Amino acid sequence: MAQDHKRISGFSGNEIFFLQRMGFRAGQLCVGNSVVALGVARGIGAGLSTLAGGEIEEVTRLVHDGRTRAFDRMMQEAQASGGVGLAGVSFDVVNHGGNLEFIIVGSAIAGADASGSGGVGFSTSADVARLYCQVDAGFRPIRFVFGNVAYSIGLGGSIVGGLKSLGRGEVAEYTTIFDRTRHLALTRLVDEAKRCGANAVVGIETTIAPLLGAQEMIMVGTASHHPAIDAFDAKPVTSDMTNEELWNMVNVGYLPIRLVMGVSVYSLGFTGGVFAALKSLGGGEVGGLTEILYEAREKALARIEAEAERCGADEVVGVKTRIYDLGGGLVEFLAIGTAVRRVEGVKTRSAALPPQAVLQDRETFVDASDSLGRTIDLGSSSAASARRTQAGPLAIAFAIFFAILWFVLRLPHR
Repeated sequence: MAQDHKRISGFSGNEIFFLQRMGFRAGQLCVGNSVVALGVARGIGAGLSTLAGGEIEEVTRLVHDGRTRAFDRMMQEAQASGGVGLAGVSFDVVNHGGNLEFIIVGSAIAGADASGSGGVGFSTSADVARLYCQVDAGFRPIRFVFGNVAYSIGLGGSIVGGLKSLGRGEVAEYTTIFDRTRHLALTRLVDEAKRCGANAVVGIETTIAPLLGAQEMIMVGTASHHPAIDAFDAKPVTSDMTNEELWNMVNVGYLPIRLVMGVSVYSLGFTGGVFAALKSLGGGEVGGLTEILYEAREKALARIEAEAERCGADEVVGVKTRIYDLGGGLVEFLAIGTAVRRVEGVKTRSAALPPQAVLQDRETFVDASDSLGRTIDLGSSSAASARRTQAGPLAIAFAIFFAILWFVLRLPHR
């Protein structure tokens, strides 16, 4: 299926500048895809897993295998084109009437001459400008890697969590499920890096989205090797810093240790919710809501600080925070960042980066409509996605209940 279209590349003008600086040239755009269906048997299993809560292994495996096949096909195209590497690798997913198509796209990097090579030496999620930063910081890219997990709060978690949400404070059932599943994706990412001989995964990007009636969290990054890391860490380090941030930290003597995450799910409580609603009518600060959101943030931040201390880090940098409205008066607060440590003798190859390294390629094509041409609200997707985490198990439970009821009513009466 490999196609020859060597005059077509996904690299921007800025990226081609860095290709020439590194002694390469632009190769062809490479695409791989795989269309999958859940199937009846796995659909039933996934439905039951969704009701139980936690990871939905049937969906996780299906999605992982589909993405892996798409990746392998893209690599075949890159190999056939004579590429020495592959950059800017990214996933996409399209729903074709219930069948999911996983698409992966990247652009081949060709050698300085036209003789080709013995194989694709590396693949990376970074574009070429970010790849330049990574290499100059001493990291050798090996392979594009990903880790995913499909999960649900579960019917039991929905019921117990719903009862707990009547009271004010952290809802441990929700916090535990969300924290465990998020770390599962990171663990699988690290396992892939180990298998290809890497000691680091850098440039990690995290996406959370609804998928097949559940939620999926996927992490992608570049499995790499740095000669200084083996001396202080026995397993691959992880970092969600951008490659520009990574270069700057290495330049001042720091190396990443661990991507750290903290999760806290809080409820305002029934009484607190009533008082907050009444206060909203009068205007002014809603004290109860202010206090509980502050507590949720503090819990999540305390957890990433504790995780950083356990892995011997000096500090946590690049901390990003996200709030998800789970519905029913529940909110999830997620904090994520990179724990770093000062390492003697670590430095970048260059004293300064070229100014082009910090230029951001501007998107010149923006599609704000769905497949039918209807405009969508880009700002509401996160909240709607999070609420479906709760709605999914309940919808499945109702469907099973009505199916049983229909079957009973169809039985002959004596």
